[in-house]
Amino acid sequence: MADDILKVALGQIAPVWLNKAATLDKVLDSMRDAAKEGAELIVFGEGLVPGYPFWLALTEGAKWNTQTNKELHAHYVRNAVSIEEGDLDGVCALAKKLSMAVYLGIIERPQDRGGHSIYASLVYIDQTGRICSVHRKLQPTYDERLTWAPGDGHGLRVHSLKAFTVGGLNCWENWMPLPRAALYAQGENLHVAVWPGSDHNTKDITRFIARESRSYVISVSSLMNKEDFPSATPHLDKILEEAPEVLANGGSCIAGPDGEWVVEPIIGREGNHYFELDFGQVYQERQNFDPVGHYSRPDVTKLHVDRTRQSTLELED
Repeated sequence: MADDILKVALGQIAPVWLNKAATLDKVLDSMRDAAKEGAELIVFGEGLVPGYPFWLALTEGAKWNTQTNKELHAHYVRNAVSIEEGDLDGVCALAKKLSMAVYLGIIERPQDRGGHSIYASLVYIDQTGRICSVHRKLQPTYDERLTWAPGDGHGLRVHSLKAFTVGGLNCWENWMPLPRAALYAQGENLHVAVWPGSDHNTKDITRFIARESRSYVISVSSLMNKEDFPSATPHLDKILEEAPEVLANGGSCIAGPDGEWVVEPIIGREGNHYFELDFGQVYQERQNFDPVGHYSRPDVTKLHVDRTRQSTLELED
């Protein structure tokens, strides 16, 4: 069946760090290249637009009330993505033109939370160019909490794409059993895990989630080298003083529903990487284990999920 085969592109690219407009241009270029290869879904890494907050680990990010951290944070917020202001309109229009679905990691500055705090969000755009979900990372990890706010369950949603049902999570929330289970229970059989970069994140959990869920798992990371920091970056001298030569080496990969590698982690190679997934393998591996179907006991354990978009304000006019 034609719908059983899905061609995917792993968009393992480096951002133009903390430059929203230039990074979005790279995203559009990657989408155009993917279309030439017949890709029907392209996935980009966590927070690709406009980049991961590497400075937190390099400039005493936890030090209280310093001008360095304030200025870098302000620069980051200015380059964060406001969906309400149309920052993703170009990506949506191109997705529609190319009939290509997109998972894109962004740093979001949402108006429904006042427009000043930022979130690590994973956006799904379907093949008609419609934004179908914006999943704000539930729990920023360690020093990320100094710049990103915690999200909510609104984006814990799955989407139909040919024969597949796709869902996704950001970085370390892929380690959280209950959000994974929430997607499995909605029929997910193609799991998208996005990361800021490096195979130390992707090499184990990609196969683990695939084996647990009996789904395909696509892990996509970004790249970042010391030479990639733009000269206009605030306090660049302090960042470069502590920065290693390689901050994110990629490690994008795919595991099959049997938990074995379809594509082993790809190290240091920038660009799109293409593969075809066969849906038939999902049914084969569900024969002996299905975590939310025949191998579940909802009469004993059951998960409650609140998908309300959280806000501090309810207006009645």
